[in-house]
Parts: sequence; structure tokens; C-alpha cells
Amino acid sequence: MTLLLKIAQTADEQQIAEFFQASVGEWRSERRYYTLPQGETKEMVSIITIHFLQQGDDELQKLAQLHDLQDLASLTCGAKVTWESTNLHNAKKEASGVTVFGAWGNILYRDRGFATTKPVTAQYYFPSLKTLCLRTEYNNSVFEEEIKLIGDKYRTRQSIVSRAGEQLMIGQYLEKRV
Repeated sequence: MTLLLKIAQTADEQQIAEFFQASVGEWRSERRYYTLPQGETKEMVSIITIHFLQQGDDELQKLAQLHDLQDLASLTCGAKVTWESTNLHNAKKEASGVTVFGAWGNILYRDRGFATTKPVTAQYYFPSLKTLCLRTEYNNSVFEEEIKLIGDKYRTRQSIVSRAGEQLMIGQYLEKRV
């Protein structure tokens, strides 16, 4: 049974590496957030830059330290994502930042969460070759995300934020490679 588990983890790690590599580059992300149950919407445009990180990269070693992993080279691959977001309606810059992701088995380690600057982990899986699903839980909230590669020029994303079993927000994204 242990051998089967190891094979499954290796397959996941290979898929996540291929997914990160296919996502490398600069993307223009058009986002719409729906606040529930009121249905208020907010539209944003972001420029996102994704870099692939190989096992042993300094960024992955720092991430392993943040998560108190014994083996600093245990994260098999990762991505460094930078972004700058602007409100579409008033052209006001609203957010910018950097997030580092690292994979080990079917766990994705992050240096920060959606709504926290603390390190978090997410379980991930691939329902199909080009679709990555994540589930992250912290502070009594659940963040479910699906990212789908469409050819090599487009990605779609959908995020659902819930607390105590009630959906609070839905984010939908169309991302075009720049």
C-alpha cells in the first residue's frame, strides 16, 4: 500500500510541475468578485507574473523554513507569483504583492494566504490534465479554487470563499497571456 501512495504522490508532483511550467509568464487577469448574499460586484484588472521554481531553489528553501519542514529541499517544485491589481471602475491601484508556492505530495505550501500574511497549506488535485483544484482552510474559512489552462494563451479561475458552510464570495477570472 505504501508503494501505491508513493506512486500517486509522484504523479501529483509531476503534474503540478508541468502545470506551473505551463503557467510561466505574464498574464492580464480580468476579475469579477460577487459578494454574497447581496450580490454586490467588484471588477479588477491585475497583471500577474509567474516564475517556475525548481527543487532546491532558495525561495523554496525559505518557504520550507516558514513551514518548519525538516528537509529544506523537500519541496519538489514551486512558483513565485507577483501581481499588481487595479479597480476597473475608478482606475485606483488596490493591491500588489508576491506569493511563493511549493509542492510536496498533494500539499501546496504557500508563504501567505488569501486573507492572511501567515503561511498556509492547501490540498490540491487535478480533475483533468489542465485543471488544478485547491482547497485551503484557515481562520474558520474555506477557500476553494479551480484554475484551468485553455490552450497556451488563456486561463480561467474561479474562487469560492465560505465560512461556517455559507458561501461569502465568488471570484471569476479570465486570464490572457501577455
